[in-house]
Amino acid sequence: MSKLLFYILIKPISYLPYRILYAISDILFIIIFYIIPYRKKVVINNLFNAFPKKSSQEINQLARNFYCHLCDLVVESIKLFSISEAEAIKRFRFLNPELLQKYYDQGKDVILVGGHYNNWELLAVAINNLVPHQCVGIYTPLSNPFFEKKMKLSRSKYGLKMITKREVPSFFAEKHNEPQATIFGADQSPTYSKKVYWTTFLNQDTAVALGTERFSKKYDLPVIYCSINKDKRGFYSSKFTLITETPKTTNDGEITQMHTSALEKQIIQKPEFWLWTHKRWKRKR
Repeated sequence: MSKLLFYILIKPISYLPYRILYAISDILFIIIFYIIPYRKKVVINNLFNAFPKKSSQEINQLARNFYCHLCDLVVESIKLFSISEAEAIKRFRFLNPELLQKYYDQGKDVILVGGHYNNWELLAVAINNLVPHQCVGIYTPLSNPFFEKKMKLSRSKYGLKMITKREVPSFFAEKHNEPQATIFGADQSPTYSKKVYWTTFLNQDTAVALGTERFSKKYDLPVIYCSINKDKRGFYSSKFTLITETPKTTNDGEITQMHTSALEKQIIQKPEFWLWTHKRWKRKR
């Protein structure tokens, strides 16, 4: 069934031009926002909790804007199954890649950290051609073996190396032939089995995974926040911001607080581009 869905529906759709994909997105928005609401209660609840001073009308408008972006994200992600290298680079750009160039010239690995904001999937496809380091993405394998293979191939087809969360400790312990830039997504809800950092994020008591901080301190790696902005429909830009280049001199929790605050600042400025369907606050203190 998975193969049928992929080869009969998903892959053919991926070859459609963007103007048709966005027409599909507009129809999909009507379906999942008005007709068959997709996690709408979760989204509205998350928005009310994050922005308690906003009115119901303002929250509903934010939710509407979010679903418009979400539907664009769906069709743009489908497009990645067939997007060319040139097209990916055309639609994603880094504003200051020279920040990474400095560490590459020093032969130094770095850690990139960000969140599920704007089109992180396009970043994964384009990034290895736009920065000097060999980029490494950390991911959670899908439960469906067929789609797991297809998603991994799609994300890594233009040079990104993919490793699972379980492989992270051994990866950092290895010696590499060229400087690596390892990408951490730090806005997912950690499991109860993991040690976490507690902070206030979007007006709520929030547990944040310590992976970025732990590995940066252990291997003395600069930490760089990677923001993603939506320039216009289908086009994105990213900016690097140095969190610290001396992680071992920081206090416990300091790095985690800084990159969490950087993401929070982005979300507050333009809330519609964050993944509000995610049950981010499942874990309680």
